Amino acid sequence: MTKRLITLRINGAERTFAAEPQAILLDAIRESLHLTGTKRGCDMGTCGCCTVLVDGEPRLACLTLASTVQGREITTIEGVTPGEGLDPIQRHFVEDGGSQCGFCTPGFVMTAKALLDHTSDPTQDEIREAISGNMCRCTGYVKIIEAIQRAADERRGAKNPLITVDGVAP
Repeated sequence: MTKRLITLRINGAERTFAAEPQAILLDAIRESLHLTGTKRGCDMGTCGCCTVLVDGEPRLACLTLASTVQGREITTIEGVTPGEGLDPIQRHFVEDGGSQCGFCTPGFVMTAKALLDHTSDPTQDEIREAISGNMCRCTGYVKIIEAIQRAADERRGAKNPLITVDGVAP
């Protein structure tokens, strides 16, 4: 097939590249735009490693044609990190043990960002529901839930939040 120019707005900047009409967003992000923070996991939409935000909503980049998101705002993990330091979600994943090998972390961070951008004080059940499409083979999810809850608390300005998961304090 013949390649054509595609323009995507990624992390606040417009980027134009040549791609096949059937190119998936994951390949466009990683191979054409060289943003490698978004991970390739299952290529079937079951693990959540490739999660990005499209207009603020989580989207699996492995199941999305790049051409279908032209003109929409796409945010990758590279777009989450502010100019200095880490976003509270990223920092709490590090500080609170929400990641071990780190491979799935970008997908979880993107999913958590979408949740916290829409819900400032999510319950543990809301967090569990939001991350239900993301898979981690290293953790038991308890630390991931705690990291997201602590990030939510920090975003709201809560001081010294006490987090419990299933009634057990960390």
